[in-house]
Amino acid sequence: MTAFSYLSLLHLVLPEVIVVIAALCVLSVDLMFLRTAEARLRGSVGALLSVAGCAAAIGWILHTPQTANVLNGMLVLNPLAQRVQIALLILTMLTVLIFIGSTFTEHISEYLSLILLATVSMMFLVSTQNLLVIFLSLELLSLSLYILAAFNKRSTRSAEAALKYFIFGGISAAFLLFGFSLLYGLSNSINLTSIASTLHGPALDPLLLVAIVMVMVGLGFKVAAAPFHFWAPDVYQGAPTISAGFIASSSKVASFFLLYQVMVIGLAGAEGSSAWHGYASGWVPVVAIVAALSMVLGNLVAIMQTSVRRLLAYSAIAHGGYTLLGVLSHTDQSFSALLYYAITYALTVLGAFVVVALVEEETGGDTLSHFAGLSRRAPVAAFCMMIFMLSLAGIPPLAGFFGKFYLFSAALASTPGTIGLLWLVILAIAMSAVSLYYYLKVLKYIYVTDPPAGTAPIRISVLRQAVLCLIALSVVLLGCAPNLLLHWL
Repeated sequence: MTAFSYLSLLHLVLPEVIVVIAALCVLSVDLMFLRTAEARLRGSVGALLSVAGCAAAIGWILHTPQTANVLNGMLVLNPLAQRVQIALLILTMLTVLIFIGSTFTEHISEYLSLILLATVSMMFLVSTQNLLVIFLSLELLSLSLYILAAFNKRSTRSAEAALKYFIFGGISAAFLLFGFSLLYGLSNSINLTSIASTLHGPALDPLLLVAIVMVMVGLGFKVAAAPFHFWAPDVYQGAPTISAGFIASSSKVASFFLLYQVMVIGLAGAEGSSAWHGYASGWVPVVAIVAALSMVLGNLVAIMQTSVRRLLAYSAIAHGGYTLLGVLSHTDQSFSALLYYAITYALTVLGAFVVVALVEEETGGDTLSHFAGLSRRAPVAAFCMMIFMLSLAGIPPLAGFFGKFYLFSAALASTPGTIGLLWLVILAIAMSAVSLYYYLKVLKYIYVTDPPAGTAPIRISVLRQAVLCLIALSVVLLGCAPNLLLHWL
């Protein structure tokens, strides 16, 4: 490779380089100049540098759009991948802004740097079609998230959650690597397009079926789909609230994008069918089973939760099941619907975790009783939480309703003239109706239940209120005018 081609490659990955430089600047400025300053100043400066780095990366992507496929699919840039990168950077900026004023750690620069490094790994995840780079990016992302989950050193729950996350993550990585090794052995290639062209045939190799299951186990862990969801409730409950919100939002967008690419591009020709009375071996039946399990288990177990964090965790499992419908359909329409749903869900759940963080800082807990009378103590946060809960439940005209509508219609349209995936869509609609119960239960405590006697109003910083209102406004706007995002995707 010549010097010129190295410079060309650097030019292509400049957004990621900018974010890495921002992470190094956050560390350097904090450790060299602000070590003795008060925590709020350190957090504000670090957040400002982090947001500036993400904004610069977004500016570069918008100013210099790239289309490239270099080094055997190691870097694949196209308008869609770059727009997903922009969405990831925006979610990171919101997470960083929410972090300002947090008191759970004194290691502020290290925390912000890990968030930025996790973002870099997600940016690489959505811009590659090479098994090696996929695995390396996933491991960088996973290591960052393990540490973020354990960052509250004063909490035994945080340490326990991170340990479980790390153990299950290591097991899932082993499954994924074994599946990738089988795909490489069968195709003699680590490029997704080449793998698909080699494995295409009238009959599926038994080893390919094993590889499909292994890959689904590994990636099912990343998206917290049942039965690979064991880590999610403990991590959502034990990790610092900002970390839990980041894990629940940004990482899900990148993981679902990756899952779609591996299944639809890398295993093209090995789809099979999960249509009613039309079963055929392939990856589609495996994904259909996982989707059905996720929707049923996530919604039914969420009903029994008294912790809002665990409720959001089981809700996330159910939403993972809905999102898998976009993978099952594997059409251009379903891909757009999947990305719309993943991005709007990420925004919504991030906003919900902001409200949970505010309540926890004031009351010291996250159970439903801690939310009692929130509408009288923090009316703005309560109103935003109502928008988030109703959007997650799929109530029009919020973004969650149109996300589900597009996913379900794409699933039905993928098998024209037959009942195809109708059974799964009916199950998804039924489970959505079930989910309304536990979302309304949260709102009942916020708006109907009286607050404990003698409780004072919750003081919320202007910045956090502004971020919260911005996220809520985005959820409403993307619901009322979904084409703003769909057309862009």
